[in-house]
Amino acid sequence: MKRKLWLFFLLAFGWSWLFWWPVALVARGVAVPPALAGFLQGPFNPAAWGPLIAALLVTFLEEGRTGMANLLRRGLAVRFGLWWYLVILLLFPVLIGGALLLAVLTGDPPPDLPALADPLVIPIAFVYILLLGGPLQEEFGWRGYALERFQERWNALASSIVVGLAWGAWHLPLFFMPRQEFYYQRPIWGLLLSTTLVSVLFTWVYNNTRGSVFAALLFHTLFNLSHWLFPTLASDRASLYLFVLLFASVIVVLLAWGPERLVRDPWKNPQACRGA
Repeated sequence: MKRKLWLFFLLAFGWSWLFWWPVALVARGVAVPPALAGFLQGPFNPAAWGPLIAALLVTFLEEGRTGMANLLRRGLAVRFGLWWYLVILLLFPVLIGGALLLAVLTGDPPPDLPALADPLVIPIAFVYILLLGGPLQEEFGWRGYALERFQERWNALASSIVVGLAWGAWHLPLFFMPRQEFYYQRPIWGLLLSTTLVSVLFTWVYNNTRGSVFAALLFHTLFNLSHWLFPTLASDRASLYLFVLLFASVIVVLLAWGPERLVRDPWKNPQACRGA
């Protein structure tokens, strides 16, 4: 494998699982010192930062301070077309909220949507999710480092699938802990399928915004925020509709943009993606 992808995954998984698996063991009744248990189960557990730490460290080993600065700079790459901002801001709310609406229209009882009753809560939740709910901890690693390196060797579709499977598998310890998120109250194959499908959409956005990690950060935030707003995964019917909608979206993207780079006519528009 080119570059140090093996080292990135070793560090990303190793760091996160080092702090997550003890929490899972505590949840299963394994005794640990009370101070350690309090730290691991508290808000300062650093487990989720594994992909970011791994991406920065391995990039520094490969490319030095300049490479690490370039990676971080892509987290501030905000200049891309209005169309892609609309895709980033609307796609997941439409898919996830739409799946819930379809479930209600076909027989599910209307769910409670407390977050929508107080619109001021939504921007606060957005900032919290962006900074502490996954995107910042993960996207410099999954997209900014791993996806970039895989696409040096494979096409966009194959790279997306591998990154999506790794992204899902990284969450494995969370399925053995008491969690409020609906993702971890379902079988892990559901998360693996979801991250694989969603990973194709992430690559599509990432490649068409010239490798903007900022775009991936926003997209990830809207994905998590949409699941917080709409309890789609709490319903079997809505979950099935969501998988169908995600699969249909991926097929449309592959047919319209092509699996090679997920960018339409990259040679006619050299600025359409990084490295084209």
